Amino acid sequence: MPQRGRRQVDDMLLMTLACGATLEGAAQKAGVSKATVQRRLNDPAFQTRLQEIRSDMVKRTAGTLTAAASEAVKTLLSLQQPAIPHAVRLGAARSILEIGIKMREVADLEERLTALEQQMTLNNNTV
Repeated sequence: MPQRGRRQVDDMLLMTLACGATLEGAAQKAGVSKATVQRRLNDPAFQTRLQEIRSDMVKRTAGTLTAAASEAVKTLLSLQQPAIPHAVRLGAARSILEIGIKMREVADLEERLTALEQQMTLNNNTV
């Protein structure tokens, strides 16, 4: 088997760890020892890269879910039709209300966070 460079090994470790692999699983996938994986995880630069990859994965997943949300809402709304069994309609109504409340909370928090960040930026620029 051809020798792989440290960058290739690190890239493989980063992706497997970001996807939730155990240290043993990541080591096996990258063809290195568990001790090597542990050493890499102790490196602040490696930790930063791992966190950036995980964050990017979460953002992309959130984007995909957001894109699918309107279709999901249409599905829930279609389950509100009178021909649909009562229990299904009740479940759809609960889901619509719960999701609506959560979305409103997220939007409010995002708005508040943006305002705080802007205020911090203004304060830092005046100091």
